[in-house]
Amino acid sequence: MKKQTNGHRPLFRNILMFFMLSFGLLCPILPAQGQEQKIQVSGIVKDKTGETVIGAAVRESGTQNATITDLDGKFNLKVSPASKLTISFLGYKTQEIPVNGKRNFNVIMQDQTQALNEVVVVGYGMMRKKDLTGAVVQIQPDKIANEAPKTVQDVLRGTPGLIVGMDASAKGGGSLSVRGQRSVYTSGGHNDPLIILDGMIFYGELSEINPQDIGQIDVLKDASAAAVYGAKSANGVIIITTKKGKQGKPTINFNASVGFATMGANRDVFGPEGYLKYRQDWYTANTYGVNEETGKYEAYQKKDPNTGTIRIKDGYYDRPENIGQYGISLDTWRGYTDNGEQSDNEIWARRIGLTNNTLTNYLAGKTYDWYDASFRTGINQDYDVSISGANDRMNYYMSIGYLSNEGVAESDDYSAIRSNLKLNGQVTKWLDVSANVNFQNRTDGNLAIDWGKQITANSPFALPYKDNGELNPHPMGETNYLGYNYWFDRQYQKLEKGYTVLNTILSAKIKLPFNITYSFNASPRLQWFHDRYFESSEHPDWAAETHGANRGTAQNFDWSINNTINWDYTFADKHHLNLTLVQEAEERRYWSESINARYLLPTDGLGFHEIKVADKERSDFDSNDTHETADGMLARLFYSYDNKYMFTGSVRRDGYSAFGTSNPHAVFSSVALAWTFTNEKFFRWKPLSFGKLRVSWGQNGNRQLGDPYLALADLGTGIGSTYGYVNSSTGEYTQLRYMSISRMANPGLQWEKTTSWNVGVDLSFLDGRISTSLDYFYMPTTDMIMSQTLPLFSGFGSITCNLGEVVNQGFEVSLTSQNIKSKSFEWNTSFGLSYYKNEIKHLYYQYESINDPKTGAITGWKETDDKTNGWFIGQPISAIWDYKVTGIWQADEWEEAAKVGQRPGDPKVENSYTADDIINPDGSRTPVYNENDKQFLGQTTPKVRLSMRNDFTLFKDFTFSFNLYAYTGHKSMSTAYLNQDNGTSAVTNGANVYAKNYWTLENPTNSYARLDAIGPTGVNSPGKLYNRSFLRLENISFAYSLPAKLTKKWKIDRLKVFGTIRNVAVWKSKEWTYWDPETGGLAPRTYTLGVNLTF
Repeated sequence: MKKQTNGHRPLFRNILMFFMLSFGLLCPILPAQGQEQKIQVSGIVKDKTGETVIGAAVRESGTQNATITDLDGKFNLKVSPASKLTISFLGYKTQEIPVNGKRNFNVIMQDQTQALNEVVVVGYGMMRKKDLTGAVVQIQPDKIANEAPKTVQDVLRGTPGLIVGMDASAKGGGSLSVRGQRSVYTSGGHNDPLIILDGMIFYGELSEINPQDIGQIDVLKDASAAAVYGAKSANGVIIITTKKGKQGKPTINFNASVGFATMGANRDVFGPEGYLKYRQDWYTANTYGVNEETGKYEAYQKKDPNTGTIRIKDGYYDRPENIGQYGISLDTWRGYTDNGEQSDNEIWARRIGLTNNTLTNYLAGKTYDWYDASFRTGINQDYDVSISGANDRMNYYMSIGYLSNEGVAESDDYSAIRSNLKLNGQVTKWLDVSANVNFQNRTDGNLAIDWGKQITANSPFALPYKDNGELNPHPMGETNYLGYNYWFDRQYQKLEKGYTVLNTILSAKIKLPFNITYSFNASPRLQWFHDRYFESSEHPDWAAETHGANRGTAQNFDWSINNTINWDYTFADKHHLNLTLVQEAEERRYWSESINARYLLPTDGLGFHEIKVADKERSDFDSNDTHETADGMLARLFYSYDNKYMFTGSVRRDGYSAFGTSNPHAVFSSVALAWTFTNEKFFRWKPLSFGKLRVSWGQNGNRQLGDPYLALADLGTGIGSTYGYVNSSTGEYTQLRYMSISRMANPGLQWEKTTSWNVGVDLSFLDGRISTSLDYFYMPTTDMIMSQTLPLFSGFGSITCNLGEVVNQGFEVSLTSQNIKSKSFEWNTSFGLSYYKNEIKHLYYQYESINDPKTGAITGWKETDDKTNGWFIGQPISAIWDYKVTGIWQADEWEEAAKVGQRPGDPKVENSYTADDIINPDGSRTPVYNENDKQFLGQTTPKVRLSMRNDFTLFKDFTFSFNLYAYTGHKSMSTAYLNQDNGTSAVTNGANVYAKNYWTLENPTNSYARLDAIGPTGVNSPGKLYNRSFLRLENISFAYSLPAKLTKKWKIDRLKVFGTIRNVAVWKSKEWTYWDPETGGLAPRTYTLGVNLTF
């Protein structure tokens, strides 16, 4: 198995060189000031606890004249008497202090976190947090930097109101939703929140954004906050603001971490002994029957229905050393079959179905652990460097990072290079320009092992290598069932697949009279995709007719622009007005081409590099283009009176090309009110330092569609692609390709709309030591995008319509507290609780009668459910509607089990609907099972989500934190407990299965069924309900910052060492043994160590 080199390294070096050259060219343009008559000033810089701040930058504003504080926090500097002092230090709010001839200063620095909390990004602008009228939550990535987040999802996980999924692959990440699923339509990320990056709609995926570059994230949850984005904002808005430079000396920040990914959730397969015992029990289970002499249910009692004799004789499937319990001799046992000169061990092995390589290697005592070989300890590496700085005229931030992750599954690899350049310059007093350029080159997809297949397709006696040391293409044998050997197949495969992305944001801001500002923003984005895959026909199982080379390319070009006018005015000291007007336009284009070349003969030695020799008839090609346009206009007004009463109102008109020609545009509006009651004169309760009530209403649209042409009829190849006819004059048969239309056009298709009511309260106690927000929301979604089936006589299969209604409601609680704060110890806690209720109110507005079960008379009407999709009126979208399993039939219940076509070890199913049961002549009842017996058993999405984080700081240099989250109130169905393993011939072929408990006469459990169990007549495979609730200790992290007195000797402002463990532990239901309760599959546990240096 040859290890491949990493193709990113030359590119990484080139980008790094460009990065350093760019910085070298940038530095000379930083402005300098001439020398003037100066005075000597001095002072001391402390934090709010009274500790001195060592290494703080003290600069004469607008010049390069600067110094830093010494080991006692003191500074001395000659400055102009009329100048200003700018004091800055990492982690603190930058201060600007007028000199005014003063010579001595005592500076108290405020935490940067507090400064950030004062300002929230709300769309097309910023707002003080205390002025907010909507439901907004803010996340600051720097606070969790010690956790070494690899993705934006790692930063967001645990945020109240935000549901973040888990991706167990090397790439990581996960799905996102705000306040739950709002529509039954799911294609095209229809329920995903809108992502805004530095003020502009972001069309890419979150992996393109380096968490190290993020300054803050604001999540807009209610309609009043999100309505300013109208289009696409029905599912909430996540606003990401990247870092920028800080005034003072240039800052160089280097971050490096190395981690190890290990298995955090396991579901073992049977080892050699367990595998043999399982196969013995499998075949023995089929002999269970009633002993006519004792009346008991026993092994080896099943009779042939034709002859009435016992089919399998006593001890037939037992090991020869265990047959004494049946009172038979070894010769009798051997005589059951014609064995020739086979050993006792071989006779037994053959009776339990061992064949081919499994039999040979079992007799030779050779085994192999396919489970252990299919997984690994992956190595994760993350390196980032940034250079930033600012003065009165320019602000810059540049970064580059390299990420290389190995998943726990063999060859599950992911790598990415991410670079960001952010510049802001003041051209004149009235004109600012800025540019933000984000670059990424990442892999996409890999040739990772099909671990689920490999660990079960091969028995523990199948070997990956032949006796001569060569890889074995067929571990299970050369006939019938071959098994699967990933490492052999990998020799004949090659893949190059990935994306290159260039995302830019260009802005200009003009200051006009009367405190009016105009800004122009443009965001062009280019994305290139390549996919080159090859399977060689030299593989013994891969024929040239069906294997070869695939080549595909795709390109996206997206752009959006907006023109924004903002007027901010305060009059009479108490009246504050802020008016925002926005005009937007955007366009998205996509092109793709693909070729699947087959029959690369006489040789495919060049793989996907040369496909000219492919057979044109056996190959195929395809192309696809899409084009979308949109526009929008917005007016928003904010008014505040005396910092007590606040109003926000907005009206937005949006248009989108994907909707019908009759309804491309829609208007969305919102209104929000807030009252800061603690600013009233009558309020005198000192423990409550801040209190605000919020009420909002708004409506948003959703245009996230899987197909931008849903309103149009679809034209494609017919079912058979060709249609033939016979020429009556020549008798010649001719075939022609034909096209067909299955979807009817709908020119009336319009926007799906979500209306939101939100009532909230923000409270702060004890001067901010305890803060909490409580929100209740009610959100109906109407005019959902749905596909409605049409009758056959219409000539169409379906039409896309606006139908149905889904209501989401719930409440959210967030709480932060500063439990202890002293010079040597600090302890902070944050807690979040969310409850969501989801209900389908309407679907297709089609109704059916409710009939009396006895007379058949119509007693009422109800709206028809969609059982095919599992959607039911009055139930959640994720409702579970199925049979209820109440236990397992035991050996002494064989007579009762037989009445419904079952036997001991089979599941008991509740007969909840008895009106259609059969009444026997003796008055007894025989249950009849059908859909009438199905019940609503719960839902698959969690009702309640909790999160908690604790941060500890000791002596200012050592920090420790842990965070956990829990999901509860959700369930799932599984048929795995039935052990119907031979449905895919796994037992017959000698394959392995997951290690598990199962019912036998010796192990009469009430939780698991027998091997190859079945349900009652009419219900072949009833699922069992499992509680999927869990509590996860998601992260433990620590960090230690070396004393500044030591690092200053090395010219280092700060040197921090940190470590973290992610996915530490999970507590779940004991019955859930099917991998991780959240993912239903793998869930890696990662250990990371890193270092952060600031110069």
